[in-house]
Formats: sequence, structure tokens, C-alpha cells
Amino acid sequence: MTQHSRDTPQFYLTAPSPCPYLPGKEERKVFTHLVGDRAPGLNDLLTHGGFRRSQSIAYRPACETCRACISVRVVVDDFEPSRSMRRIAQRNADVVGEMRAAVPSSEQYSVFRAYLDERHRDGGMADMTVLDYAMMVEDSHVETRIVEYRLRPEADAARRGGAMIAVALTDILSDGLSMVYSFFEPDYEARSLGTLMILDHIERARKMGLPYVYLGYWVRGSRKMDYKSRFLPQERLMSQGWMRAEM
Repeated sequence: MTQHSRDTPQFYLTAPSPCPYLPGKEERKVFTHLVGDRAPGLNDLLTHGGFRRSQSIAYRPACETCRACISVRVVVDDFEPSRSMRRIAQRNADVVGEMRAAVPSSEQYSVFRAYLDERHRDGGMADMTVLDYAMMVEDSHVETRIVEYRLRPEADAARRGGAMIAVALTDILSDGLSMVYSFFEPDYEARSLGTLMILDHIERARKMGLPYVYLGYWVRGSRKMDYKSRFLPQERLMSQGWMRAEM
């Protein structure tokens, strides 16, 4: 094998499978491996082209008759939270997030397992064991972090002060934070922790001098993806490139 062939990514196409977002549709993905010294730069480049990372794989939709999946990224410096977002932040004033090395823990897995059992019991991740979870966190050749969200220690005992209630697996790119996967304790669903984690990442990116927070794919018409369109202004990857959206 030549040096050129080792450094040139090879792309592959999956077989069709049922779409998890739009009923009656099929999805296909194009993917490549993110390994070795070239992985961080390649992950940056591919993320700008609409790819997402899952462990050591970068993938993007390659569906033959559908273009519903649109990559979105929040414009950090221009972002202003809506009134409802400000209420969510106030409601969670007793939650603190800590960014740390991407090391899995049994406490994280407990929250992850509860989240899957409550929200995605029929999904493709439903059977993930603690070892599968550890691989999801550790199998990364790029700069990856875990953000753990806990109730402040001074919270009273009835509210489980100090308990972990949400987790985000996040990549640090040259121009932003990419939220790879996030989950939360379903007992705290009323707190809108998914929104809180995005707001927190926007503020973290601002402090780190990074212009974007990458949210993955927005799918118009999919209830489970619609929330991403509320974080404005944002840029959406269209056929002509990244286009700014204000609404």
C-alpha cells in the first residue's frame, strides 16, 4: 500500500434501510473511517461538508430520492435565546455542567440506559450494553469531551443534590463544538434538558472563541428533529453551501 492510498479516505455506501425520521422512506449513508493522525483534520473537513461522527466513522445521508436531512449549525456570536429558552435556563439555575475528558463511567451509563429505555426502547441503540457505551465514548480519534450535568450539591436531598441528570458527548472542532450525542435522566424531562444542553454549548463555544455549534441534522416534518430549527440564527447546508436562516 502506498503512502498516498493510506492517506486518502475510502468512502463506502450502505444498503437501504428504513428511515428513522420519515415513515415510509428508506435511507442510505455514505461513510468513511476516521483513524490515525489524519482523523482530526478529516473530521473537520467532513463536518463542514455535512458529515457526522459516530465512534471512528464519519457518515452522511446519501438517499436516492430524498434530501430532507439538512446539517445545521448555530451562529454563536449572533445567537439570542428566545423567551422560552430564557425560562428554561432560569428553571435550571441549580444545574451545573462540567466538561471533562471523554472517559465513560457507570453513572453515565445509568443515565444513558434510563434514557434509552424511556425514549428509544425500539431504536437501533436499545440493546447497547455498558461495553457498547464505553466504545461509543472512547472510540474517537479526534478531540472529544464529555460534559456532565449535575444538580448543584447544595440542592436539598429530595432533589438528589449532586446527582448526574444529563450528559453530552462533544467534539471540539477548529471552528466549533459538535454535539455528537446527548441524553438525560427521563425523570427530569419537564426541565427541557435537551434545550439546556444546547444553550450551555453555545455559551461554552462563545467563551472558547468558536463561531459555531453543530447540531447535526434537521429534518423538516420530523417531530424528534424539529427542535433544532428554534436555535437562531443558524446556518443550514444547502446545495449552494452554508446558508443563513433567521426563522
